[in-house]
Amino acid sequence: MNVTLCEVGPRDGLQNEQDVLPPTTRAELVNRLAATGLPRIEAVSFVRDDAVPQMAGAEDVVEGIERRDGVEYVGLVLNEKGFERFAASGLDRVNLTLGATESFNHRNANATLDEAVERVTTILGKAPERSTVTISVAFGCPFEGRVDPAVVASLAERFSEAGEIVLADTIGAATPRQVKALIERTGAAGFHGHNTRNTGFANAYAALEGGASVLDASIGGLGGCPYAPRATGNIATEDLVYMLEGDGVETGVDVDALIGISEWLEGVLGRQLEGQLYRAGSFPSA
Repeated sequence: MNVTLCEVGPRDGLQNEQDVLPPTTRAELVNRLAATGLPRIEAVSFVRDDAVPQMAGAEDVVEGIERRDGVEYVGLVLNEKGFERFAASGLDRVNLTLGATESFNHRNANATLDEAVERVTTILGKAPERSTVTISVAFGCPFEGRVDPAVVASLAERFSEAGEIVLADTIGAATPRQVKALIERTGAAGFHGHNTRNTGFANAYAALEGGASVLDASIGGLGGCPYAPRATGNIATEDLVYMLEGDGVETGVDVDALIGISEWLEGVLGRQLEGQLYRAGSFPSA
């Protein structure tokens, strides 16, 4: 079983924090994460500063990144303006995101579902070969409830020309059987899970069993969505690595280094993080 871990802490992890970290600190976080052996890091989001102030200064973050061979650096965009900024940044992969429901697209991107689809389609025509389309609220929407799997399957089919499709359980509503079934149905390459209802890690494993090869996770379990009420953190990267490695799935990531980053972040943010491994310690301990 092969898996590529995509670290989303610098973007999805920090975008819901009350404190706004300066670009220098966010770049330091990216650099620390890159040193752990993570193959892919979502470093920034190219959105309006007034809309998501936690993501302000994306270009300054990129400037502070010390690029490492073997690490793919990703930028998230919602529209054409964001893509223009991405294209000028020199990052390696673009993540184009849209919601599976009308309400979520309206709240998150000020667009109808059809408009969001059109935006992504247009950008894909200009995007580099390494592109990802993430379908948010693929399992449940905070405004519309359960999402029809047929709707998600239809969206995934429309974007079959993308480099990869990722299904996002944005509010942590899915269960393992649902995740496995939708990954199999859509052929999606990746899964982005939140642990809101304590099903995130089981869902990630179910995604792998369904054929996914890319898993998103966030250092320390940071995360949430400003436009998804009560959505809590992503699955914690270090906890996920511990689970996978213990089950014989090689990740190539240094779990002890991840624990150290979570300990550092706890000091930076001044609060206990959601992840559990950095508090319990790896086992067996060194």
